Amino acid sequence: MNARLTFVCLTLALCLGAGTARRKTTPKATTRPPPTTPAQGNATTGSPQTPKLWALLVAGSNTYDNYRHQADVCHAYQILHAHGIPDENIIVMMYDDIANSRQNPTKGIIINHPNGNDVYKGVLKDYTGDDVTPDNFINILTGNKEAMKNIGSGKVIESGPNDHVFVNFVDHGATGILGFPNDDLTVKQLNDALKKMHTENRYNKLVLYVEACESGSMFKKVLPDDINIFATTASDYDESSYACYYDSKRRTYLGDWYSVNWMEDSDKEDIEKEKLQDQYQIVQKATTTSHVMEYGDLTIGNSMVVGEFQGEQEAPINATVPAVAFERGVPSLEVPLDILYRQFFTATSVQEKQLLRAQIDNMIEKRAHLASIVNKLVARVATSHEHEQRLVSAKPEQLTQLECHHTLVKAFSRNCFNFGKHTYALKYAYILANMCEQGADAENVVAAMQEVCKDAKNSDRIN
Repeated sequence: MNARLTFVCLTLALCLGAGTARRKTTPKATTRPPPTTPAQGNATTGSPQTPKLWALLVAGSNTYDNYRHQADVCHAYQILHAHGIPDENIIVMMYDDIANSRQNPTKGIIINHPNGNDVYKGVLKDYTGDDVTPDNFINILTGNKEAMKNIGSGKVIESGPNDHVFVNFVDHGATGILGFPNDDLTVKQLNDALKKMHTENRYNKLVLYVEACESGSMFKKVLPDDINIFATTASDYDESSYACYYDSKRRTYLGDWYSVNWMEDSDKEDIEKEKLQDQYQIVQKATTTSHVMEYGDLTIGNSMVVGEFQGEQEAPINATVPAVAFERGVPSLEVPLDILYRQFFTATSVQEKQLLRAQIDNMIEKRAHLASIVNKLVARVATSHEHEQRLVSAKPEQLTQLECHHTLVKAFSRNCFNFGKHTYALKYAYILANMCEQGADAENVVAAMQEVCKDAKNSDRIN
């Protein structure tokens, strides 16, 4: 069997038969003593003595293949809005190219569950299109109002020392990376922003829910456990997150397992009583395709209820989400190819099958080209065959060289393949982290990128 056919068969097998991942135990973390309970009161509206609630909801992708990311964020908005967080305290970042896409058969409507309700109606659109960037995200999160003048709604998180902040991020990811439509956010950028917020007393407690591949790498042994932040992620440092709910009418996936599991729990539970840790355990058990993880100050999960971050106003409990027969999930990076295969197998005309076959072959060819460039870069950087094998063999469990990692990620996007546009390149991002962790000189690696990536076809989107 030739190499090209083998590649196609392996890809098809991955798309059509993703298995159930092994279950890990929750990692132990050293935490400080339980925090002092903040003054009680109406946390949704706040007062000088009681916390306000602030929320930043981000869908970091674009294109119709990624329908599910904006659907997740729209659904999250509906939950927070229904539970009384005022719109002036909620900020939504999403590209907004899905609801009215020519590929969407239900114009102006987005759903997050098969036969579900429209979650797009009434959603805020604070920052859309090219305003959805890592820099804007950081400025909004850290309350830099001056930097956001004349951009989108101009809203930022104007939280203070008594306030609670909820951040929900949904997109592609990789080792130490969260994706945006045209750029990427590194583990260094995110954790620097969080530490800055803590130093400036911009919150009392902060909770992050992150849906992305390898999202555990953004926090594992990086996020301190003594700065009043509790984070949960869709996956561990070394594994994919998974899409779910394929819709044959819309020809795309409607949600992501981790995201729909926490939101459908919030829809049906009394979140004014449910502890954050209870929700985490429910989502961890329900998400069988990856390992939902928790980081930071775990005492927050045990001592605080979901409503203290998702809204404290009573809302109608939606316990009638239409039942759906269990269907396998698909690794996030494989969604575009999986969709093409699904369309190919259900096509009824020879002409349509030929067109889809050509699209599948083209996608596989571009992925192979990307892999060849990465292989050349590894060969250029490695000092021996054994070193080459170490660079590609496994994903690093801990990121310690954050400055080097940040430099290489940005250089790769600039010189080779932009991670935001060429999402499949994220599959190889762990190699950059390995280069740093194994002592590579960042300047030498960047020079190698500039030479090797002259052959990169950076204008063709590689999904």
